[in-house]
Amino acid sequence: MTSTATELVVTAWPSCAPRLLRPGLRTVEDYADYTRDGGYRPLDDPDALLDQVDSSGLLGRGGAAFPFGRKARTVRDAARRGAQTVVVANGEEGEPASVKDRWLLRHRPHLVLDGLRLAAALVGARQAYVYVSDEQAAAAVNTALTQLDPAVLGDVGVQLVTVDAGYVAGEETAAVRRINGGPAKPTDKPPRPYESGVAGLPTMVSNVETLAHLPYIQRHGADGFRAVGTASSPGTFLATVTGAGRPPVLYELPYGTAFSDLLARHGVHPGEVRGVLMGGYFAGLVNTDILTATLDHDAIGRLGSALGCGAMSILTDDCPVAVAAAVLEYFDRENAGQCGSCFNGTAAMSAVASALRDGVATQEDVDRLQRWSEVLRGRGACGTLDGATNVAGSLLRQFPDLVARHLANDCPSCAAGAYRARRPYEVEAVAHHE
Repeated sequence: MTSTATELVVTAWPSCAPRLLRPGLRTVEDYADYTRDGGYRPLDDPDALLDQVDSSGLLGRGGAAFPFGRKARTVRDAARRGAQTVVVANGEEGEPASVKDRWLLRHRPHLVLDGLRLAAALVGARQAYVYVSDEQAAAAVNTALTQLDPAVLGDVGVQLVTVDAGYVAGEETAAVRRINGGPAKPTDKPPRPYESGVAGLPTMVSNVETLAHLPYIQRHGADGFRAVGTASSPGTFLATVTGAGRPPVLYELPYGTAFSDLLARHGVHPGEVRGVLMGGYFAGLVNTDILTATLDHDAIGRLGSALGCGAMSILTDDCPVAVAAAVLEYFDRENAGQCGSCFNGTAAMSAVASALRDGVATQEDVDRLQRWSEVLRGRGACGTLDGATNVAGSLLRQFPDLVARHLANDCPSCAAGAYRARRPYEVEAVAHHE
């Protein structure tokens, strides 16, 4: 069984007015439309806005869910000590199962640029970058920049930087390294970009969806932002939902949405669900415990997983063992080749998972996979090795009975045609809107 890319559906969530998506938007939103809708509002007091951002509880949407206000204050404090500072809109969407960043850049580039100029004001930066790999996204951003009245950006210069697509290219130190003229590969930490980034300056690297929330906070304040979501996961997030034999859908969901409600909206019966691949590939697998969970950071964390970039692949006919093997094969191909622990570790874990899928692994192989999933965590320069250990560890922890059946070469799903894909649940950004 192989995966095929189909047209993306973009739709609003019932009873929640969209903040980032625009239902019915079929082309690129231009400057006139965006400003007519209230975009590019003057900012008289960056400190007051930063206070609102702090109170809003805005979390990063790139995967780590780090508080945006805390990161911004760190870089701003460097500016107040006399340092020049830089901001980077990271639109290099390395997760093939995620499409949110490409959609925003292709269709609402002014929303991203508005967020970027607000972020620059918050941290006192005079130089900003938009970092992308997608050609259509780059073209949309470039056109948007030519439409801008220079007064909108003030003394902030914005530069578009393109990069070849790759899983590791979106890691924040890889983005900085590429902007600095090097290869788009991660570097050891410390220092982190907020300490020494572009040109050695304190740099705030933020995911484009994170930045796209800033104009809403400027317009509606912290209380307006918190009108939906949960106390610890406020606001909305973009969720790319794939799998279950359905076309991929990009939803804007309030945090705290019941997964069962998402299933119903997506047209999947709970009895069909075997599990979910969470956070793109990075956060690993969860079993049917997801059926009673809500979609927020606390609830998914209690399942031993994470929302990550908001991408979820629903497994129905596909065997979780075969899916894990396909994802680990991807990590083996996509690692940067810089760290021996990652280069060798992803290959070793991929080999065992593939043998398990094919019914030829032994208990000793599984024991080694368990050990590697624990001892290799945190040993790479970026998150690739951690993603691989998450997938391996979650498979063994969440699906022990299925692992045992594969050890006995007794999986009807895989016998009928195991799931295989070079880029599992990949999503194209070609879209129609409901």
